[in-house]
Order: sequence, then C-alpha cells, then structure tokens
Amino acid sequence: MPERYLIVDGHSVIFGWPNLRVRHDRNTGAAREELIQMLTHYQDRSGVHVVLVFDGRGSKVGQQNDPGGIQIFYSRSDQTADSIIERLVAKYGSRFAMTVATSDRAIQQTAISFEGNFMDTDQLKSLLDDTARSFARELKKRNAP
Repeated sequence: MPERYLIVDGHSVIFGWPNLRVRHDRNTGAAREELIQMLTHYQDRSGVHVVLVFDGRGSKVGQQNDPGGIQIFYSRSDQTADSIIERLVAKYGSRFAMTVATSDRAIQQTAISFEGNFMDTDQLKSLLDDTARSFARELKKRNAP
C-alpha cells in the first residue's frame, strides 16, 4: 500500500471553520498555530503524512518541517497556496495515496485529475474529531485495569 498524504489548504480551512475564522480575525498567527497543532495530532494518531500549505508573503517558497511534525509550505508573494497544492498533487499523485482538504472546487478537480481524492473543510473537521475520539477510546481501553 502506498504512503498516504493529506494536503491541507490552510486558509480554506481557517475561513471554513467558524472558530478558526474568529481567531484569525483577532490573531492570524494564533489561528495558524491552532490548525498546525490539530493536524500534528492527526498525523501522530493516524500515520498519515500531513502537508499544510498557506499563502505567503516572501520572495521564495518557505518551508517549515520540525522533526516528527507536519510539513508546512508558505507560497511566495507572487503565487498562491493553490499553485503549490497543484504542483504537489501533479508531481506525487500517482506515487502516493493523496487527499486534498479544501473547499476550492478548482483544487478539488485538480486532485481528481491527478489520481488523488479530496474532502471539503467540514469533512476534514469530522475526520480530525473522529480520529481524536477513536484515539481517546483506545487510550482509555489500554489504561483500564
């Protein structure tokens, strides 16, 4: 079975989830950090590699990758996160099992055209919540006397 990857359109998620949208309106960095933390927990619990992509402001593509953490890309100021997601799916879609989490229809169609799957931001929220509940149940079961 090929390795599984979840590519997340960061701003699509932030603007799609009311709690993150409110946080973003007050503090953009805090909203990003909360999303990063949730996705890191998901990666740790599921074994699925997570790649998070944000629109950036710099002159070159930025990348953040803590050991054992999720991989994070920030686009250049003259490009969008969408273009990075499209490039990743086009390059790796046939080699890995890829799912793109976004509410952007064009990106969803790109994922399909390169043998990937997609989920919208509500489906991602459900996936993360279900994985957290399943992990908590398993932990409770293992710790039971």
